[in-house]
Amino acid sequence: MAQAVAPLRIARFRALWLASIFSNLGSFLQAVAGAWLMLQLTGSATWVGMMVASNTLPLLFLALAAGAVADMLDRRRVLIAAQLTMGAAAAAMAVLTWVGVITPELLLGLGLVMGVGLAFNLPAWQALIPDLVPRGMVASAVALNSVAFNVARSVGPAIGGLLVATVGPEAGFGINALSYLGVVVVLAWMARRLPAADREEASMVNAIALGVRFARFTPTFRRLLALAALFALTSAVVQAVLPNRTEELGGGPGSYGILLGAMGLGALFGGLTRGPIAERLGERSVPATIVLFGLAGVGLGLAPSIAVAVVALVVAGAAWVWTLATLNATAQLMSPQWVRGRAMSLYTLSFVGVLPLGSILAGWVADRLGAGGAEMLLSGGAVVLGLVAPVFRIPPLEQVESPLFEEERPIPEHVDTEGGPVMVVNTWVLDAEEIEPFLEVMHEVRLVRLRTGAYRWRLYRDAADPHRLSEVFLTVSWEEHLAQHRRIDDASAELLRRARRFGREDPVTRHLVAVDVEHPEDWQRLVAAHEQYHARDGSIPLSSDQPAR
Repeated sequence: MAQAVAPLRIARFRALWLASIFSNLGSFLQAVAGAWLMLQLTGSATWVGMMVASNTLPLLFLALAAGAVADMLDRRRVLIAAQLTMGAAAAAMAVLTWVGVITPELLLGLGLVMGVGLAFNLPAWQALIPDLVPRGMVASAVALNSVAFNVARSVGPAIGGLLVATVGPEAGFGINALSYLGVVVVLAWMARRLPAADREEASMVNAIALGVRFARFTPTFRRLLALAALFALTSAVVQAVLPNRTEELGGGPGSYGILLGAMGLGALFGGLTRGPIAERLGERSVPATIVLFGLAGVGLGLAPSIAVAVVALVVAGAAWVWTLATLNATAQLMSPQWVRGRAMSLYTLSFVGVLPLGSILAGWVADRLGAGGAEMLLSGGAVVLGLVAPVFRIPPLEQVESPLFEEERPIPEHVDTEGGPVMVVNTWVLDAEEIEPFLEVMHEVRLVRLRTGAYRWRLYRDAADPHRLSEVFLTVSWEEHLAQHRRIDDASAELLRRARRFGREDPVTRHLVAVDVEHPEDWQRLVAAHEQYHARDGSIPLSSDQPAR
């Protein structure tokens, strides 16, 4: 327990955590009011599924851009703008519902506006956590965020159901609009309490491409994204058709709130017990918790009464948090600072962005098989996913190897210049017995180059001399090539030093910069600056007696 609550000793995390509880409470009031109002307006499970999906659907289109923004701009300011956007949409829902002019189309449209704010909020929020707490507390901080979310879940839906039944959905919308102000105030207060971070400058297109390449060429991270997406697709049904399942069991708005509260109560328990459960299950943790969630969903579909459904949802809530807290913390610990916003946007896209597809699918199935049938069918898919999850080879959280950087790694000054693309050519002359181990190392070097900024990489053999091999990779600009030096973590630096040890002599390095023939660069300053980089950082360096080329 002491380890679980350790991040709360840090004032800035504690303040944001407390504000997030109130904000999450408002979000659950909003969710209950929005789903129930849509059901009353249309009577359609498909429309209800679309309303549930509206808050996350924009992630499918904006997550990558939002991740780039989180890396390129002050994350605190991004969060403030996102919170204000969501608050404005909730206020508009409250006013339009109160005056009696709300329609299904308007309600869905404002839900999509809230989804735009959420799309920019999630990656910035998740990427901010390692800036608030030490690395060793990241997993506990993620679990505490789940606790904050589920403290609100445990009481918010019941309050929301009561508000809808006694006052009307406009009350839930209005309270949600006010709930965002607390987070905004805390973020403004934190302005002087967060260290200034270096932000890389890049075009939006290139920044997004860098994030995608990082995920593509980090195999474990790529497999984690696939598992999270499949879990989202098969687990969304539990909440997406819960209003319809409540009606099937003879309940009303109050019963719906109680059922959501039961899932929140289970999730609260899951957040406080994640550590011991993960330690006990070890590498079986994620597969086992996914199977448990699926079984709970099947139980919900078979439940003969509200009381049995409550038990199923308590179990589902605990398994939900055990699974997601572990996957989320794993994604954060795998991601270096320079790309963390984009990495977490891809994680958000893979899970939260796929949830609306699962919600829409659940609504479509429920219209044909009934809500109970949809719960059983799609939750059965979650059971199957858990059984095959070991194939994804996601390491236990305690074994995740985070990218580490030397705190005193020197970053020399360089000449301001323009130009690109940049082609880097490293050439080795190898003995015959070195070729096979060299190729094994270069397979790993390829991944390092491509996930740190290169957009193309090949290994070439000299047609006249098969023992002469050249590594060739390209970056979009000279500035991007210099930035690539700063992205080399300690493990990658050691790998590159291993590669440099091959050959009869030091590898020869050449840098070819595309030339603007009308405005050529000052080459002497350019070469002198770059020689400093290769002499002092963790790439394949020039030796002291090797001429710059």
